Amino acid sequence: MTRVALIFGGRSPEHDVSILSARSVAAAAPRPRIEAIPVCMARDGFFVEPHRSAAILEGRGSADIGDPAFSFETWWRAGHADIVFPLVHGVGGEDGVLQGYLESIDAPYVGSGVAASAVSMDKTHMKHAFAAAKLPIADAVHVTESDWRNERERITRAVTNALRLPYFVKPANSGSSIGVTKVKRDGDLLAAMDLGFTFDDKVLVERGIDAREIEVSVLGNDRPEASLPGEILAARDFYDYEDKYADGKAELVIPAKLGADKIEEVRRLAIAAFKAIGGAGYARVDFFLERGTNRLYVNEINTIPGFTSISMYPKMWEATELKYSRLIERLVELGLERHAARKARRDKAMEWLRGARKIV
Repeated sequence: MTRVALIFGGRSPEHDVSILSARSVAAAAPRPRIEAIPVCMARDGFFVEPHRSAAILEGRGSADIGDPAFSFETWWRAGHADIVFPLVHGVGGEDGVLQGYLESIDAPYVGSGVAASAVSMDKTHMKHAFAAAKLPIADAVHVTESDWRNERERITRAVTNALRLPYFVKPANSGSSIGVTKVKRDGDLLAAMDLGFTFDDKVLVERGIDAREIEVSVLGNDRPEASLPGEILAARDFYDYEDKYADGKAELVIPAKLGADKIEEVRRLAIAAFKAIGGAGYARVDFFLERGTNRLYVNEINTIPGFTSISMYPKMWEATELKYSRLIERLVELGLERHAARKARRDKAMEWLRGARKIV
């Protein structure tokens, strides 16, 4: 049996979504091969001991305040788990912060490392990585809060000169479409920017594309594979937070109704996007398929995609004949494989250093 510490919760606006993801993974984990041990990160940033975390996961407790006396590092070093499955969505969990902490205590974990997590979470850095890999991306204007305060007129002109309406304003570091606004009139830009800066000090103003929304799941380390694609038919003006989690009216079409050539193209681009940010383990890659031109654009990559009962990532793998329970097991295997490979390289480097000439 592999003992897997499910870290969920966190301090981001996606706290509740994270609980849903962890609840779903804990329920689907294949017993007796995997034992899921819940560890909540409360909204105040402190960890919650496993017994109380299990109650939170079952909806029987509050995740607002953690247990300052509980040390996750001490608990981990006491040998209570074999690997960590981070399911903290958004800032503080998906951006490399949690991954860096796990690296510092030498804990194997599922998913991408520090650099890949940070790059994919920050949409400005993510776009630069995609551009360097020559992936097709939508035109965008990158704006910092400081520049917006001091040069608002210049930036407004830059946006209106570069982009046609409608366009989207997105916080650079946010997920689940939180803080995103579809701007249909130039006069609405101010309110959209104010909302975006509520969640981050950088925003993207991105060209709106009349497109179908296509998603692909990626799985693997050095040799990643892509699932069959799925399509989201939004019930609202766009696939926002309410449409994803509250209303439940969006339609998910899996597999997406695409021709064989387009399916091959979108899977190839998904793997290329995964490699462009140096991903490991798993990720979901989102695309726009422009109506009229039938051209694909890479929208973004999510290194800790939702794992709720309605989430696209596991559903697309199920359509590709990889069952949910086996998917969880495979992710754990990939995390352990990556940790073992990194440890072997570190040990080899230390052996070289021991044979090197002393400099101090």
